[in-house]
Amino acid sequence: MSTQPSTRTAVDEEDFQDILGAVREFVRERVIPIEEQVEQDDRFPDDLIEDSRQMGLFGWAIPEEYGGLGLDAVQDVRLAMELGYTTPSFRSLFGTNNGIAGQVLVNYGTDGQKEQWLPKLASGEVVASFALTEDGAGSDPSGMRTTAVKEGDTYRINGSKRFITNAQLSQVLVVFARTDPDATGTKGISAFLVDTDADGVTVGPHDRKMGQEGAWTSELFFEDVVVGTDRLIGGQEEGGFRAAMASLAKGRLHISAICVGQAQRILDESVAHAATATQGGQPIGTFQMVQGMLGESYAELRAARALALDAARDYEDGTDRKLGPSASKLFASEMLGRVADRGVQIHGGLGYMRTVPVERFYRAARLFRIYEGTSEVQRLVLARQLLKNPGK
Repeated sequence: MSTQPSTRTAVDEEDFQDILGAVREFVRERVIPIEEQVEQDDRFPDDLIEDSRQMGLFGWAIPEEYGGLGLDAVQDVRLAMELGYTTPSFRSLFGTNNGIAGQVLVNYGTDGQKEQWLPKLASGEVVASFALTEDGAGSDPSGMRTTAVKEGDTYRINGSKRFITNAQLSQVLVVFARTDPDATGTKGISAFLVDTDADGVTVGPHDRKMGQEGAWTSELFFEDVVVGTDRLIGGQEEGGFRAAMASLAKGRLHISAICVGQAQRILDESVAHAATATQGGQPIGTFQMVQGMLGESYAELRAARALALDAARDYEDGTDRKLGPSASKLFASEMLGRVADRGVQIHGGLGYMRTVPVERFYRAARLFRIYEGTSEVQRLVLARQLLKNPGK
């Protein structure tokens, strides 16, 4: 099993600009017009999902040798800023394939596991889910209770997971479980590939959430689920926690970039409203307090964009794969909350009404400070890393 996420050759800049342009056009012409429909139906139309597959969106971060686009960390962040301009549930359709689930296989899978699964993930033929979080073991998985007991050439998995994105849509689950019953904390955790339709696997109905309609999360239950040793990711035990943390670190970069895209959309909506809505016969954009909110949002947005790109460059060249992702995710998610709040305020009473984009983005924004490591956890990660090398 590899000990560090791999680097890969970036897509040529000219080709990448074509990809960015195509995604930007797709988001604005195909996704934004149906945002309210997705809100009401809590799902995306099948034709849009299929067109997303054809565009390669299920495999942008998977290496080209396995059928993906092979984008590096910086390109991933730049693409995520475009994907974040619409409802964040759109990105969730293929986020697990490219991100936390797919990257476990890209960086830690055996050659056979990569050859079997990555082409299917890249094409969208298979959707993967990342089954880490449990009740009582969320941002800190050290309290994990799901077990995998070895019995000859098989493992028997028992336990449960919650808040698992795309569980109802997935064909394979990346499941984290304790293989050493005597281990505590982060020790003794391994990762397995489990078919969603395997005997003993139960997928609960998708959750009703505050926002992000169209992005489905569910509980998972494992009752005497038997898998072969060939399903042990990397072919060896106790590498699960390291694989999970490495995938989450890159995922935090991606999430910070999605927050930048979300904030840009909210700011654009707010500027347009301030320029046209009137009070006392003049546009509200002429009022200094409204101008102050717009200016503050723009400054914070610029800072978050610069931080995400800088952290992505450090991640890609291997100089920093811990501090940068956590700092970027912390700042960008907190920034998004403030920008969303100002967006509603600028819209006034209209901003509290359903069908108005800033109201929907306001609800969606709240989750970014929680998943893939809460803001509180990011602060701890940053402090602990800094204290390892005091004075440097």
